[in-house]
Amino acid sequence: MANILIVDDSRTSRKILKGVLENLGHTIVGEGTDGEEGYQQFLELYPELVTLDITMPKMDGLEALQKIKSHDKDAKVIMVTAAGQKDKMIQAIRDGAAEFILKPYQEDEVERIIERVLDR
Repeated sequence: MANILIVDDSRTSRKILKGVLENLGHTIVGEGTDGEEGYQQFLELYPELVTLDITMPKMDGLEALQKIKSHDKDAKVIMVTAAGQKDKMIQAIRDGAAEFILKPYQEDEVERIIERVLDR
């Protein structure tokens, strides 16, 4: 199973996603509350996978994705988004996001996406 960093400004969203991922057997090595903190934790923890919320204060998920990918082009990053952010989702794919998870979380969907990204 994978070591995963969760970055989301919503404590509730982090808690729910952490529970889903731990139920699937993954280890949560860190949690960030904004893109800036998430990027710093990525540098310190070097997780196998990062989940990044798109909309966050200080540094949004798109900027954090760009910084992570510029540091490690092979980093596996899954963007987390609510419906209705199509333009940002397209930009994230261009910037190297591996996949998307939509809120509210569906455990079987999260499992399928995580497995697909980790198998690449």
